[in-house]
Amino acid sequence: MHDATTSVNRSALVIATDGSHHLLNGNPAYPERFLKVFGFYEGLAAVQTADGWLHIQSDGKAAYHSRFDWVGNWQQSRCVVRDFDGHYLHIQRDGSPAYDERYIYAGDFRDGAAFVQRGDGLATHIDVDGCLLHGRWFLELDVFHKGFARARDAGGWHHINRAGEAAYSARFEAVDAFYNGQAWVKSATGDERIISERGETIRQIHRDTV
Repeated sequence: MHDATTSVNRSALVIATDGSHHLLNGNPAYPERFLKVFGFYEGLAAVQTADGWLHIQSDGKAAYHSRFDWVGNWQQSRCVVRDFDGHYLHIQRDGSPAYDERYIYAGDFRDGAAFVQRGDGLATHIDVDGCLLHGRWFLELDVFHKGFARARDAGGWHHINRAGEAAYSARFEAVDAFYNGQAWVKSATGDERIISERGETIRQIHRDTV
């Protein structure tokens, strides 16, 4: 297997229309051609071939032997893929599964956690080894941002911490991620406001005054 760190500088590669990556001078970076090519993340790029999807190094060589129905981009040395049975999982750099479980959907890792969804539609977070981060399941779920994740249970949308606990008791029709300790929310009646991480109203939004 080739070491991507000793091959072409990935920052000097651009996606070309001929199914490959090109150097900034327009020359192909490698002789191989693919059905689709994408950008480099953590030194590897997703490509599609007639046999399936995989990741390549900057010299065009396969990073591993496995093939998949689809692959995502690398984040925190893990990458989400879909196998040929339609199941989602995360793989390691050598193409091997990072854990035994399979899901109906999975997202990228961020801050050491990824969103996964099981067959009944409920979602939770896992760590890079596939272990449940908090063991709580939600109707809808987002990645963690600034220590909180958007989540929806039977009562509505709210924010949870990394222990899966609600940051406050209120529930909303919609919530945005926290930004510098504040987040936009919208109630079931259409009321919009800015709240703190404890759910306290900081500012009421009146759109007719904007």
